[in-house]
Amino acid sequence: MLVLGIESSCDETSAAVVGDGREILSNIVLSQAGLHAPYGGVVPEIASRAHTEAIYTLCENALKEAGIAAWQLGAVAAAYAPGLIGALLVGLNFGKALAYRQKLPFVAVNHIKGHVAAAYPEYKNLEPPFLAFVASGGHTSIMECAEYTGFKLLGSTRDDAAGEAFDKTARAMGLGYPGGAAIEKYAALGDAHSVKIPLAAVRGSELDFSFSGVKTHIINHINALNQKNGGLTEKDRRDIAASFTENIVLSVVSRIKRALEITGHSALVCAGGVLANGDIRKALEKLCGDLNVDLYIPGKQYCGDNAAMIASQGYYEFKAGSAAALSQNAFASVDLD
Repeated sequence: MLVLGIESSCDETSAAVVGDGREILSNIVLSQAGLHAPYGGVVPEIASRAHTEAIYTLCENALKEAGIAAWQLGAVAAAYAPGLIGALLVGLNFGKALAYRQKLPFVAVNHIKGHVAAAYPEYKNLEPPFLAFVASGGHTSIMECAEYTGFKLLGSTRDDAAGEAFDKTARAMGLGYPGGAAIEKYAALGDAHSVKIPLAAVRGSELDFSFSGVKTHIINHINALNQKNGGLTEKDRRDIAASFTENIVLSVVSRIKRALEITGHSALVCAGGVLANGDIRKALEKLCGDLNVDLYIPGKQYCGDNAAMIASQGYYEFKAGSAAALSQNAFASVDLD
């Protein structure tokens, strides 16, 4: 069964065709990073307009690249939540219109579940149950996946997401937007113990995160250096990046380790844009090696927002009988379970 997936939850417009939830026939992603860089973050109105301008051509090209016509699809799937509401509505409404025109079933996909599904095409043997961790610019969550469509939230961020902390730290350091790749580059040359930063802990909740304090501590440290020295040196940037990255790694790994201990799962799926960071990937590989847990992380090109993950999850949602009505709305936030 071929599914056309559409993703427009934030600042990437994407369309993909995936067969039976596992075989990627096409996956086209158009990044808006250049449009938002001058503002240091995503501007919702600009994002929505850019999605509107790109969505038709991307879907048309995804079908061409897959070598099929729209009538050969088995279903159309689009992200409906969570995300920027205006951005979501572009992809959702285009998907509904296409499904209506072609008399196809329409499937509404939770964006976070989609991130988990990004692992299915790469790991053909991966099946639930497993523990899942998703970290991106807007989300940081630990979940149990009992079945392809059945998720239980175990822990999440109480405020800022990990990816947001990366971007805002990079902006404060003068590294631009998006900041993940720049911070990783600087961190490789810095002293990870030079800046003492509190972990992203939440008292009384061992699986939740709070990255707001981490971000604020770093920004205050940067402001103090700027006032004292008139700006940051390259050594300052390297040391801040290394210390910040080490903090994120420790915060993430400690909570995932505890979640594995609590649940007893022998498989871990990690996805989301933050998982493109090499330091976090290495730390998770070591953790899973030490605990004898199978680790599944998609290739870096599938960690960020993409439509292949939406099509993959859409296939399993459809097989479970979760086709949506054409009155389906978009939501900025939604309960995972």
